[in-house]
Amino acid sequence: MKAEYTDVRQHILDQGKAIITRKGFAGVGLNEILTAADVPKGSFYHYFKSKELFGEAMLADYVQQYRIEMDSLLGQSSKTAAQGLMDYWASWFSDSSEHSDGCRCLVVKLSSEVADMSEPMRTALRDGTSRIIERLTRTIEQGMADGSLAHVADPARMAQTLYQMWLGAAMLTKLRREPSALQSAWLSTMELLQLPPAPPPVPAAN
Repeated sequence: MKAEYTDVRQHILDQGKAIITRKGFAGVGLNEILTAADVPKGSFYHYFKSKELFGEAMLADYVQQYRIEMDSLLGQSSKTAAQGLMDYWASWFSDSSEHSDGCRCLVVKLSSEVADMSEPMRTALRDGTSRIIERLTRTIEQGMADGSLAHVADPARMAQTLYQMWLGAAMLTKLRREPSALQSAWLSTMELLQLPPAPPPVPAAN
């Protein structure tokens, strides 16, 4: 290798993820991942026995990193749970907007593609999204406890409803290449959570 990496496995995951986020899983060959990571094929197979198992590991790693970013938005002690929750939804305007390089959310990018292609990858995405919804559920419960959110009869169902709505909005944004679906999700979220109305964030310019 021409460069030194402290964690070769993580380097391969990061480089492969960057390409697959743009092109999709089926559209990226193993050689393209090897070239981007600047590693020989033997190094790849040392860590991943197949491209499918690489995809499974990549998705698990993506969800883990995503959860860390979620916690940084939802767990700020200086903000109420409601403020953290709306900060989280606001982040979707940059992560799932009409950027020319495509949507950066792998759940949006790969869900339909891998559901029928790979059972391990489907399971990784299913389990990952379940953990995301669980984290949202805890935030809603915290919001009721700190008084920043009105009473919600079923926090888990509300969290699932909100995540499904935003996931669909992100998919429509990718299709339309304009943010109206995300703006609608923002306004609907405030109504569902009985929050004072506020205008949706303005997407960053490309």
